[in-house]
Amino acid sequence: MQDDTQRTATYTVPCDDYVHVVEFSPFDCGSAASLLAYGGNLYVVVGTCRFQEEDVDVEGVEFNTLWIFHHGVRVDCLAWSPESRLDHLPQNTVCVYVNQLVFEPTEGKQIASVSDDHTCRIWDLDGNEAAVFRLRSPGTSVCWHPEEMYKLMVAEKRGIIRFYDLVTQQAVLSLDSGQVPLMSADWCLTNTIKVGAVVGTNWVIWDITRSSYPQEKRPVHAGIFRWSRANENLFSTTDFPGKISSQLLVHHLGHPQPVMIGSSTVGGGLSWHRTLPLCVMGGDRKLAFWMTEM
Repeated sequence: MQDDTQRTATYTVPCDDYVHVVEFSPFDCGSAASLLAYGGNLYVVVGTCRFQEEDVDVEGVEFNTLWIFHHGVRVDCLAWSPESRLDHLPQNTVCVYVNQLVFEPTEGKQIASVSDDHTCRIWDLDGNEAAVFRLRSPGTSVCWHPEEMYKLMVAEKRGIIRFYDLVTQQAVLSLDSGQVPLMSADWCLTNTIKVGAVVGTNWVIWDITRSSYPQEKRPVHAGIFRWSRANENLFSTTDFPGKISSQLLVHHLGHPQPVMIGSSTVGGGLSWHRTLPLCVMGGDRKLAFWMTEM
């Protein structure tokens, strides 16, 4: 019997290179289209996406390239500034060896990064270090509160997640996954009491108002965790980037099993659309998009 959760990609867009990372902009870009960026071995491509679910005049997906930035090095992480618009892309570039980085989402005047050197660092847009938090293991993920610019979430490989007050530069809350390694964590920005992560061979979910230990846990391959931006109960996980066949699992907190399963050849990156229940993975010379029924 065929598993009806198994899905091929709803849409695909061809690329000229292997895609290591892909990110939808989480911000309104001043257009009906969505900004999307992806990184390959030598460059970053920035473009717009429009889907038939948004516009009846679009057949499937319409992707238009706006800019190509050549870097000469492999691109492993990307972050969008809230100042990015369809007619204006801020010309600020930070080149650091990091595992993840994120812009402060209200004004976009600072960037937070985490890396294998056991630090979380705050930078200004000129690349000057404004603050540093010493960690006890490599930093794997960092997220900024969507409205309160002094709150920052930092995840460590040893299974601990801390929330920092950037005014006092002190940790104000910590979460303990109870296992290692923590590969990826994400803050649900539509309901900030929810935090999720992939740790060891499980995904785990916290309600930070209830306990410092996870309330839900299920088996999953080690890899990336991302909350949907359209539905606070929807999230996705993937294998660690670079596998020959990377599996995408879409989960709903109301269901004990994944609600959708997909795969991408040598998948890399994972991101959700700003308003649609649609996620994207990179892969071998393509972007693959999956639309999820909510």
